[in-house]
Amino acid sequence: MDELDLFCCQNPDCEDYGLRGQGNLRVCFRYGPEQRRMLACRTCQKRFSQRKGTALFGVRLPHARALDVLRHLQDGCGVRQTARLTGVDKDTVVRYAHRAGEHAQDSHDELVAFSPLHPGDPAR
Repeated sequence: MDELDLFCCQNPDCEDYGLRGQGNLRVCFRYGPEQRRMLACRTCQKRFSQRKGTALFGVRLPHARALDVLRHLQDGCGVRQTARLTGVDKDTVVRYAHRAGEHAQDSHDELVAFSPLHPGDPAR
């Protein structure tokens, strides 16, 4: 499986929107100090970051450090303790926790919350 098959087009107006493994994505260039990939959809010609649609979209910390913040919170560390352990400001920890929580809620709503009560019924 190609690694790009894990991604999907993020343009809601595209006919391949949200569909993985369609072979419609390509890497058009890399950017930033971590050389993140800018992906382009061959169907709609729109470009988007590989982080678009994730809890880390728009995060400025290096990838490993941002994950450390989220891992400490996941392990039950408090905001101040996480800030001390990772070397970031406590406001940054709160912002990342809020962002990850919203992303988790959206994912839950998409995958679980709107499931039909009875098989065969429409989801919404």
